[in-house]
Amino acid sequence: MKTDIEIAQEAVMKPIQDVAAQLDIPADELEFYGKYKAKLSDELWDRVKDKPDGKLILVTAINPTPAGEGKTTTTVGLGQAFAKLGKKAVIALREPSLGPCFGIKGGAAGGGYAQVVPMEDLNLHFTGDFHAITSANNLLAAMLDNHIKQGNALNIDTNQIVWKRCMDMNDRVLRNIVVGLGRPVDGVVREDHFIISVASEIMAILCLADNMKDLKERLGRIIVAYNYDGEPVYAKDIHAVGSMAALLKDAIKPNIIQTVENTPALVHGGPFANIAHGCNSVRATKTGLKIADYCITEAGFGADLGAEKFMDIKCRMAGLKPDAVVLVATVRALKYNGGVAKEDLGAENLDALKKGIANLKKHIENVSKFGVPCVVTLNRFVSDTDAELSFVKEFCEERGCDFALSEVWEHGGEGGIALAEKVLNTLENKESHYAPLYQAEQPIKEKIETIAKEIYGAGSVSYSPAASQAITRLEKLGYGKLPICMAKNQYSLSDDPKLLGCPKDFPINIREVYVSAGAGFVVAITGTVMTMPGLPKHPAAEGIDVNEDGVITGLF
Repeated sequence: MKTDIEIAQEAVMKPIQDVAAQLDIPADELEFYGKYKAKLSDELWDRVKDKPDGKLILVTAINPTPAGEGKTTTTVGLGQAFAKLGKKAVIALREPSLGPCFGIKGGAAGGGYAQVVPMEDLNLHFTGDFHAITSANNLLAAMLDNHIKQGNALNIDTNQIVWKRCMDMNDRVLRNIVVGLGRPVDGVVREDHFIISVASEIMAILCLADNMKDLKERLGRIIVAYNYDGEPVYAKDIHAVGSMAALLKDAIKPNIIQTVENTPALVHGGPFANIAHGCNSVRATKTGLKIADYCITEAGFGADLGAEKFMDIKCRMAGLKPDAVVLVATVRALKYNGGVAKEDLGAENLDALKKGIANLKKHIENVSKFGVPCVVTLNRFVSDTDAELSFVKEFCEERGCDFALSEVWEHGGEGGIALAEKVLNTLENKESHYAPLYQAEQPIKEKIETIAKEIYGAGSVSYSPAASQAITRLEKLGYGKLPICMAKNQYSLSDDPKLLGCPKDFPINIREVYVSAGAGFVVAITGTVMTMPGLPKHPAAEGIDVNEDGVITGLF
């Protein structure tokens, strides 16, 4: 089998206007970024906004493992399979971050014969959206520090600055820094911090904003600091909104590219699901629902993170109603959750599978709590045995879930037809009764504990003194009725990444709580999760290169 990048580079791409034409989008409603990338214009939205919505399908997964699950691959392959069945479908994905691309996880374009292309462009600079988000974030930081240096008319307490700088790269040494060193002209000395761009509130705002007016209102509501009286200082108070919006004027428009089989794909926004809300942009999803009969989207990491935030944050805010959920698993990942070492996953082990399938069971139960019908798919590997596949199939069907094998990595859309047919059957025969897990009006701690106990399976929730103080302050300021964005490791249902399978009645500790007032949610950070990741001992960047002809190698 060829590598992902070899398959992507051999794909015969169509001009993007021909791909868009499949969705009845004329060329004059596209803004071109070369031959194979474009942005969707505001004129397109104005034309289609009153059309009825298509069906919304969310693809999520069990907790990720080193064995691999293939959620994005399944999403892309499912879209290709719908096309092969003659259905008018569009895929809606997030944009990859350079952090994991050069770190350990790799890119996010799918894999094998279920990829979006141009793969290299997507995984690197793409259409510049992340650059615009990073620039807007750091412009706000620069204007904040300049305001303090130029007299501090807003009486900002430099010990209560909450706005952090960002960059789209894993760089642990920037987590905690000191700025303003040197001469008095170089600024006020204070502690500062960096987060990765995909955890920035600007990223969340861009992904949740409906239009430029909404974007600017959200930008204005960003809390950058508190003054000496303990009152919030907003981005609008330092007159940063207009210039930030100017940097984001193109980034807010969804991007369209294609799969290796020329199926249309909207790729826009990219918040991480472990430290942010983990969904592509509302604009891209809403547009997809207007221009196609089926919009197939994904949410990051396991259903305990991405799917929960999709349901409780994105759908709640945007008025979206998902019609079905596809839950991705692999036999290898289930055996890993059952205690099998990575190097031994190729051998049949029904005992470990029976133990590890508790992780899948918990995610099925969690999806059902939102009232949305679920289809389970196994991303098939060559090492999977008939006995293992049969066990998982029977397990799912006993719980009322449709089940299908997926072979899209090896066979593209053809390998996803069985799954597509199961999804269509579910859409036709099972009604969605979507509802969020909790009411936004509940107190902050009650909402946090609902997620921790109902979705994760925790027995108790504890709070650091700083987190409890922050919650009291936020509720007094009127932010108690916002939904919760939990920051938690992705590998376990708990806040301990080593607790695999389906741990129960464990304690969860809330280390830090703050409000992203512009995005419209309260962030609760659990355990030791970091908002600026670091690189591994041997980062993927070591294996990436470009030859004299400009051909990139080593991306995956």
